[in-house]
Amino acid sequence: MQHAIVDVSLNNAREVLDASMQKLVLFQFWSARSEGCKQLSPLLERIVQQYPQHLLLARVDCDKEQDLAMQFGVQSLPTVMLIKEGRPVDGFAGVETEQVILDKLAPYLPKPEDELLAQAEQLLGVQDFAAAYPLLKDALALAPQRTEIKLWLADAAVSLGQLPQAEALLSEIKLAEQDALFKAVVAKLQLAKEAADTPEIQALEAALAATPDNNELKEQLAVQYQAVQRSEEALALLLGVLQQDLNFGSSKKLYLDILAALPKGDSVASLYRRKLYSLLY
Repeated sequence: MQHAIVDVSLNNAREVLDASMQKLVLFQFWSARSEGCKQLSPLLERIVQQYPQHLLLARVDCDKEQDLAMQFGVQSLPTVMLIKEGRPVDGFAGVETEQVILDKLAPYLPKPEDELLAQAEQLLGVQDFAAAYPLLKDALALAPQRTEIKLWLADAAVSLGQLPQAEALLSEIKLAEQDALFKAVVAKLQLAKEAADTPEIQALEAALAATPDNNELKEQLAVQYQAVQRSEEALALLLGVLQQDLNFGSSKKLYLDILAALPKGDSVASLYRRKLYSLLY
């Protein structure tokens, strides 16, 4: 059905029920003689018009369609029945507040994070992890209990080299929720960790361990860290250099370049921007 609000009779009742296979149908049984119906009708119309892709208001005038009302077992007015896939799933009799009605409809309406997830999914499909990352982060803030968002965000974090963050997200997944996607992201993380520990990095780490105050080695190691997307470790090294000498070599430029390369909304970027700001001002 193309419209969000329809009047129902015996002639089109089957068609309206068929529409419940695609969206939730609110069967509203009403009468012009009922004050409660007069209060409820504009409220239902306003709600349905906000979600025309998900809701259909099917109005049954019980003064004209008494047989139809009897078939549905209506005993008082107003009565609203929620029909999904041809079967009643909820309903109420009498006048309810907008919030009570929305609470009943909530399981059948798009959640705030769903639109963000839909956008992120398209970006993940073309491997645009940097653009997907802030969307997934915002979605997780809206629904921190949803495991699939954590996994998608962890996957994006691995692809962007944010390995500690990915590891932290994966550690929150309960054993019962460790499905095939979880295992795939864990495997991807492990491969990324192995690839991020190059012979060049190992040699520089050993040299720095022997001379821990060598800022030139710190700068070189930071460059190598960033090359394998170990951004947080690179920033930590460069911050240590800048705390000693704000004008040492290319440390400030490297620091700013790494911050600029991190995805929008990244917590590591936010943290190290604040640290640099505190250092400068």
